[in-house]
Amino acid sequence: MQQLTIRKIICDKTISQKQADALIEANGLLQEVNHLNWKDFPYKPDVKLRIAHTGNEIWLKFYIQEKYIMAQETSTNGDVYKDSTVEFFISTDGKNYYNFEFSCIGTIHLAYGAQRENRKHIAPEIAEQIQIHSSLGNQPFNEKKGDFKWDMLIRIPKECFIFGQPTTFEGLEASANFYKCGDGTSAPHYISWRPIKSENPDYHRPEFFDNIVFE
Repeated sequence: MQQLTIRKIICDKTISQKQADALIEANGLLQEVNHLNWKDFPYKPDVKLRIAHTGNEIWLKFYIQEKYIMAQETSTNGDVYKDSTVEFFISTDGKNYYNFEFSCIGTIHLAYGAQRENRKHIAPEIAEQIQIHSSLGNQPFNEKKGDFKWDMLIRIPKECFIFGQPTTFEGLEASANFYKCGDGTSAPHYISWRPIKSENPDYHRPEFFDNIVFE
């Protein structure tokens, strides 16, 4: 595995989403999310992301091109994976991990644990501290077919890491994977940043996370 070093951006904590967007465009490392892991699901949207951090926040910007978009889930910690969704799974202790999941309109699912079963949901009032801006807006819609390009800027504060909260992301060594899915769309798909060697689609496989380190 190859370690990903995440650049630190120096800025004020109250920076606007517009200002943050310009900074991550200029400084965030661009990554391809392009691994097709299961032959029964051959559809492959174009997925890229940028990642950076400020010490207090992790910034992600996803860029998606796909044939179907859908955004029906509106409840925090609901079934966002059925919609057009991007995901970030991260372990800071090598034992447990957080699954951050975001539908294309910014509906959040956030939980913590060691495996798929018995996960602890993070309370909505904590999860909703995450700042999100999607080019598709924030209102739900039924599936649409076409040639869609959308992007999403996500700012995750350290306060969301309620189990062993880091005082800063600076210098943190962790492991992670990034995903794109859309289980309920007309073209279900499962794309990952790093390959997953399991028989069936399963993102809850921390043994396939890759090393990341925050400057």
